[in-house]
Amino acid sequence: MPGMPTDVPAQPRPPAPRPRYDVVVVGGGHNGLTAAAYLGRAGRSVLLLERADHLGGATRSDQVFAGRDARLSRYSYLVSLLPATVRDELGLDLTLRRRRISSYTPVPGEPSRGLLVDTGDPAATRRSFANVGAPGDADAWSSFGERTAALARAVFGTVTGPLPSADQVRAAIGEQWWRDLVETPLSEVVERSFASDLVRGVVLTDALIGTFARADDATLIQNRCFLYHVIGGGTGDWDVPVGGMGAVQHALEDAARRHGAELRTSAAVESVHPGPTGAEVVWSDPWTGHEHRTAAGHVLAGCSPAELDRLLGAEPADPPPEGAQLKVNMLLTRLPRLRDPQVDPARAFAGTFHVNEGYGQLDRAYQEAARGQVPTLPPAEIYCHSLTDPSILGPELRRTGHHTLTLFGLHMPARLFREDPVGARDAALTATLRSLDSVLAEPIEDCLALDQDGRPCVEARSPVDLEGDVGLPGGHIFHRDLAWPWAEPGQGHDGGLAARWGVSTAHERVLLCGAGARRGGGVSGIPGRSAAMAVIGLTGGPR
Repeated sequence: MPGMPTDVPAQPRPPAPRPRYDVVVVGGGHNGLTAAAYLGRAGRSVLLLERADHLGGATRSDQVFAGRDARLSRYSYLVSLLPATVRDELGLDLTLRRRRISSYTPVPGEPSRGLLVDTGDPAATRRSFANVGAPGDADAWSSFGERTAALARAVFGTVTGPLPSADQVRAAIGEQWWRDLVETPLSEVVERSFASDLVRGVVLTDALIGTFARADDATLIQNRCFLYHVIGGGTGDWDVPVGGMGAVQHALEDAARRHGAELRTSAAVESVHPGPTGAEVVWSDPWTGHEHRTAAGHVLAGCSPAELDRLLGAEPADPPPEGAQLKVNMLLTRLPRLRDPQVDPARAFAGTFHVNEGYGQLDRAYQEAARGQVPTLPPAEIYCHSLTDPSILGPELRRTGHHTLTLFGLHMPARLFREDPVGARDAALTATLRSLDSVLAEPIEDCLALDQDGRPCVEARSPVDLEGDVGLPGGHIFHRDLAWPWAEPGQGHDGGLAARWGVSTAHERVLLCGAGARRGGGVSGIPGRSAAMAVIGLTGGPR
């Protein structure tokens, strides 16, 4: 322009202001959504960032098989640890349905007989114990159930408050449970309480879901797993979410949005930089490659502790986690026939159907896997969601009697799948279906539906698959080995607020809110709520 000096350099444009949130949540699984909902409810500004193009993490439902109107709980599948407090406080539109049948277990090697545990008919359950040659274990089963119910009431009542101390829990559960659970391997109480190998195996399975261990493991990781599996809801019941696990995700997502949280998908967090007054989160949109830098008062990590170490640029604090399961999803044209003429398949599959999970069988499978081989006769357990909740099936599949089966295979550690993920997964699936066939009256393949391309409706996911699918490190469904749900000496009870809630990290402004927190594991929302309570307490209560 006339009169404008030509030797004046152009002034740099001021940097765009970085949005600041009270909290950034990394990860949009059910715990991240829980934390976002609570923080929004308390008046905090919340940004949740999820790498995938959808929310929910492992709590989601999918149409797994092409052209078949069935929405399966693809990864997680039952709910036990989600407190009623969380459902009530967040106003979740979620229905959980109780299963009357606890379990059915065919006798290994003689599957014409089986143990049916019917919680609604104690007399029939007692007769079933006698039928499998374990009449003396009927009283022991009842007594052990009363003991675990008392344990559940004592421990589960603490999970929505700050961590209790070890001494408080010891006083609440009593000296006998403390010795049996916290001081000695679970094998001791199982072998002391039950005589039957079959019954011992049924009890032990609660200690091995997602945990690669023997009954007598000196680390007691099996004891901690057992505790989490028997305390849910203060009763130990495992309930079916009506609508599948996706119903849990949608209820939490709705709560988070209703309370004002901003939820972003396809938002890959690249790094977290904590400081004394807050933290900066660097994230990008994988589709555009655009990088964003967002400041926050606190960062809540719904990702695994191993992933958080990476985001912080820190050396891993723990050895690499290792999952130990094979998840198999199936759609059937009908339930398979049993060799046991006294039990209707609709009852056997309505609860947990145990496959070759005798006490000795579990130990042999562990030893084979520890030597680096797929177990010869893999132990597994199954349940049929559609018997309790047919809503996950479309009208035509319901009309024609189709059903879903969810199989969880034990003692399948990630190390078996690292070198050849596809080949090893196929071998593990073949062995697992062979194991299932050994207790049925017909091959399960004869009952499988076909997808629109004529392929059998069966899908297997190994720990390596879970690592890639939903970011579980080593495919570990708990993010890392479970910890006792109380503060051990020097580990939080007398520390800061975040430590007292079991969600602290080495950085004051970065908290855990995922399964790797002190009371993580399972579909619970407990660590998400705990992290939110810690932030609310640290920043002055609801606004």
